[in-house]
Amino acid sequence: MGITVHRLDGLSASLGRAWHQAMDESPEYANPFLSPEFATGVAQYRGGALVAVLHEDGEPVGFLPYERNSFGVGRAIGLGLSDCQALVHRPGVTWDTRQLLRACGLCVFEFDHLVEEQKPFARHVTGRFASPVIDLDHGGDSYAQWLRGAYPGLAKTTLKKERRLGRDLGELRFVYDERDPGALRTLMEWKSAQYRRTGRMDRFARPWIVALVNHLFRVREEHFTGVLSVVYAGDRPVAAHFGPTSRSVFAAWFTAYDPELRYYSPGLIMHLRMAEAAGRDGVRLMDMGRGDKEYKDWLKTRELRVGEGFATRPHPVAAAHRLWRRPVRGLRNTVLAHPTLRDPADRLLKTVGTLRASSGRPDLARSGNRAR
Repeated sequence: MGITVHRLDGLSASLGRAWHQAMDESPEYANPFLSPEFATGVAQYRGGALVAVLHEDGEPVGFLPYERNSFGVGRAIGLGLSDCQALVHRPGVTWDTRQLLRACGLCVFEFDHLVEEQKPFARHVTGRFASPVIDLDHGGDSYAQWLRGAYPGLAKTTLKKERRLGRDLGELRFVYDERDPGALRTLMEWKSAQYRRTGRMDRFARPWIVALVNHLFRVREEHFTGVLSVVYAGDRPVAAHFGPTSRSVFAAWFTAYDPELRYYSPGLIMHLRMAEAAGRDGVRLMDMGRGDKEYKDWLKTRELRVGEGFATRPHPVAAAHRLWRRPVRGLRNTVLAHPTLRDPADRLLKTVGTLRASSGRPDLARSGNRAR
């Protein structure tokens, strides 16, 4: 096994094609977050973005995109934003993790949404977590028929709220692939306000994340398309979502809605409309991402498993990094896994968010919670 390292901001067309081929040959790697388009997008706005390429008989057969700092600490590309991470490879390819880290110039490689199939990383996984998904069907039914068949328990309530929303504000209209950049700005403004209101880190206060989302919105490729979906009542946007899709997987990413209309459950309406439209568009799976949320339990058809941990080789920096990061992750996961701890923590964060909003002070809570 030969390993070479390449800058992502200058990835050659031939390596991009080989990367796509690996995605196509292994269904586990069909997620758009595993595509070269996502990795090269991150590389435009983040320093130290690289890809390790595994070769067999001179042919590229595996790809690990990552970010590296000057101390040799590596992290999965887009860690904190990406909901799926892996060394993307063709069937049958394996590797030695220490050899891989050495070739990458890393003493540690951190991940938090690792595809379960990644056996060479298995002994470095410190926790495994559910990632709910929706299996999508094709079909020619109307939205209402599809909803009643797919979600009979939710159909009556959701359709009733949709009708009421239409009566109160204007005819309901759903656009699956909205190309208006103004609608994307509205989504980011809603989401930023939601982060602040709930006391969580405001991702859209970070210019590089805003720039990345704007860039991905413009990507229209076979293995990665940035899809903005919007629910309108009359001409008024009610809810919006932005996320990437590949040929077969839709990744639910950023959803937000007008908080004045929360009693109509616009977020739930958004997800149901997206699921129906994505299935009609040929997508086979909607990945809602790791995290315990009530709406995910309502909508999921099954769960994938993703891993969190640190792949390391003997090095003082690796030991120090684990001592620093592992207790923080462990405490956060303990809180999120237990409703008796999670619910009071959520209430505290919302109180902090309210105080911050009323005082006009900048971000006070750096919780690291990944809930979107």
